[in-house]
Amino acid sequence: MINGSCLCGGVSYEAEGPLFAMARCHCVQCRKASGAEFATNASVKEGTFRVTRGEDLVKDFAWSPGNRRYFCGRCGSPLFKRHDSRPGEVRLRLGTVDTELTERPFAHVFVGEKPAWSDITDDLPQFETLPGK
Repeated sequence: MINGSCLCGGVSYEAEGPLFAMARCHCVQCRKASGAEFATNASVKEGTFRVTRGEDLVKDFAWSPGNRRYFCGRCGSPLFKRHDSRPGEVRLRLGTVDTELTERPFAHVFVGEKPAWSDITDDLPQFETLPGK
């Protein structure tokens, strides 16, 4: 079981693994939403995901048609996102996961959008956008 929570502890969630499509995303939207130079995200199957505490605190923002980001309305922690183009999938913001994970990112994506001051120092593959796009 994968467990996660926000900074203030008001929202908790759980999902069954495995995680899939784990990547370090350098797109402008992930950087703005996280306040960091990249965000590490991974997906779980929608049917295994549920908010276990603080559902009333969960707020959402449609950053483009069919794409919603969910966050804690009290502390602002980004928690997960959903894309209409990926039905049946929830994309977790791995900085909010409390469980020790064994999976590792497969790549850096959207490196074409990373800031010039940000250096990638690992050996993961790098993609200008999403692989296969």
